[in-house]
Amino acid sequence: MSKDIFNSNEYKNWLKEIKSKISVSQIKAALKVNSELLNLYWELGKDINEKQESLGWGNSVVKQLSKDLTLEFDSNGFSSRNLFYIQKWYLFYSDEKVQQVVALLENNKKLSKLAKLEEDKSLIKPLLLQIPWGHHINIITKCKNIDEAIFYVIETIQNNWSRSILVHQIESKLYERQGKAITNFELTLPKPQSDLAKETLKNPYNFDFLTLGKEAQERDIEDALVKHITNFLLELGAGFAYVGRQYHLKVSQNDYYLDLLFYHLKLRCYVVIELKSVPFEPEFAGKLNFYLSAVDDLVKTEHDNPTIGILLCKSKDKIIAEYALRDINKPMGISEYKLTESIPENLKGSLPSIEDLERELEN
Repeated sequence: MSKDIFNSNEYKNWLKEIKSKISVSQIKAALKVNSELLNLYWELGKDINEKQESLGWGNSVVKQLSKDLTLEFDSNGFSSRNLFYIQKWYLFYSDEKVQQVVALLENNKKLSKLAKLEEDKSLIKPLLLQIPWGHHINIITKCKNIDEAIFYVIETIQNNWSRSILVHQIESKLYERQGKAITNFELTLPKPQSDLAKETLKNPYNFDFLTLGKEAQERDIEDALVKHITNFLLELGAGFAYVGRQYHLKVSQNDYYLDLLFYHLKLRCYVVIELKSVPFEPEFAGKLNFYLSAVDDLVKTEHDNPTIGILLCKSKDKIIAEYALRDINKPMGISEYKLTESIPENLKGSLPSIEDLERELEN
């Protein structure tokens, strides 16, 4: 009898609910521990800085403090190196610098809610407490200013980035590329979708992970992007879901094939990506406009927003691109992509061929 109960859908659903509650509880506990640790680090950084300023103590006090705390608590968190990071972290987000960021947060409802700024408007600490300490070390050591740092803090919270992904995004200069594509979204999409769509696009897109060389042709790039789809999706950003390549559309009696088709979960729309291994030409926009009309008519449902197009070109002239989009009635953006440098001709002869490597492995 009991086996029948344990195999029933009612028991299985109940077990699933309990597991979900335990997982949520574990996540909350981990966040609480992280928050308490960062609160301690904040106060510790503040104390070290105040003692050095008021009493004139130098860096030697940090080294001595590290010895005493490590002896008492036996924790790597109080190493002299980490204590210096703690002080640097506190100073990086000092009140004078943070005032500009707080003003930005208060004017942006989404970010203000994210930061949970309540009574204390002079500090951005509630926002900082939401990501792990290891993330903070990378942000304060790799970012040039407070605005860039806060950008990566917010992106980490919103996209749940691991430390390795955060480092990758910083090193690929996401802050400088985000929202920099040339688009007509303000004219073709309603707010706030137009703002979100614009922030979704980058310029340039970094395809260094393909290692194809700068002279690669469109089909070669397309093949490589699909082969390295995980890296491609990471570069595109959160929200993109891969639908297919050379996606077939039949219009009238003619066949057409889209280079790449995605669906964006946040924008709730299809995204057509066309690759061009040459500099941008105005006629590219006209053809993409045709594709977007076809997808809207043949693929999009009544629940989807208008399809967006992205032209990825080897290079573009800003003025020509803006002119080309001016009277286009479908939402699209134009960006460049960057590939790794190809091997210089004078070095190719000195590198072993595949046959040489195979013979060496056999030996």
